[in-house]
Amino acid sequence: MRTFCIEKPKISAYEMTNILHFAILVLQGNCGKKLGEFIFKMKKSLKRVIAASAIAILGAAVLAVGTSADAAAKKVKELKISFIPSKNPSDITTATKGLDSLLIKELKKQGYSVSKVSVSTGTDYNAVGKALSAGTVDVGWGVSGGTYAAYSKGASAILTATRKGLNNDDLKNTKNATSPKYWNDHKPTRPTNEEVTSYRGLIIAGNSEVGKKMAEYVNEGKKIPLDLIKKAKWGLSSTTSAAGYLYPSEWLTKNYKISIRDLPNTVTGLDYGTATSDLASGTVDVIAGYADLRQDFEKAWTTTNHATDTIWNQTNVIGVTDEIYNDAVLVSKNSANIKKYPGLKKALQKAIINLSKTEKGKSIIKVYSHDGYKKSKASNYEPFFKILKDVAKEN
Repeated sequence: MRTFCIEKPKISAYEMTNILHFAILVLQGNCGKKLGEFIFKMKKSLKRVIAASAIAILGAAVLAVGTSADAAAKKVKELKISFIPSKNPSDITTATKGLDSLLIKELKKQGYSVSKVSVSTGTDYNAVGKALSAGTVDVGWGVSGGTYAAYSKGASAILTATRKGLNNDDLKNTKNATSPKYWNDHKPTRPTNEEVTSYRGLIIAGNSEVGKKMAEYVNEGKKIPLDLIKKAKWGLSSTTSAAGYLYPSEWLTKNYKISIRDLPNTVTGLDYGTATSDLASGTVDVIAGYADLRQDFEKAWTTTNHATDTIWNQTNVIGVTDEIYNDAVLVSKNSANIKKYPGLKKALQKAIINLSKTEKGKSIIKVYSHDGYKKSKASNYEPFFKILKDVAKEN
């Protein structure tokens, strides 16, 4: 509501009544016979009436325009969301059905009328980052901290995912949590009731001859020889994936003084479902991914992937990365909707947090192993900028 501080004219009650009558006639567009008759009757105090009426008309007009603009600012014709393809795109499409209506409902509670929410899955992590930078999508969902770091000039992190902790990932006991042998001695990996905002990446060897040889070294407490590391065929994710590329590269640098790009046998750009399938078939010897990856693909290992034994019996951890801050929800800095309606960022924060607490919302975000969301702090993603820079330098 706008207010006006205007000096009050000294006029009688009779004149004030006529002022209001005059203003109404003008605003209604009655500039013909009725207005003429009114002016003739009021000619003695016409100047005073018109002066005061002009102020009244101006105030009413400004208020009308302001109210109209405020209402228009709350209307969004189409909101575009792009999901990171860390899982099979078809699985993400199936899991996120109903998100559009749920988000429209929650944004309405925040005062935004959204006509349509379009949901898509990016072809890879970088495609989502590029779309956010270009402003062709408004929201990026499930975005790795590495992708955020790579495209931070064009996108802002508004939310961080929370997830359940894992029994082997004891954040208070770094020695155990970073020991691949410890993970192998305490299979299977299962969730705890603790809600966390970070996880570890695992480098996992499969049931191929090379994979089993690598696991043998680890389980005997020995370091895997560099020539065996280079001999193995690695299945990796997008180049800005935290668990599937960047943090494994950091692990290689710390332990072998090489970068992930120094490996001669790599396949990149794999979603985790495809990477796990390739590991089961022996197409690759090693994959890199988030710590509860095997839990998520436990069933598919013996059904879809037709492995002859469980994923726990046929895989071993050969490397554990540092803690990785959880995935983010980003908004584009160049989106027409966000630029025009800056308040939409906060509305999206509240709406997504609220919908994640509903039964339907929980089932949607489960595809990313997300448990909920909290407001982001840019400082929490600073390690990704350093790792991204380091990987670029090493190549």
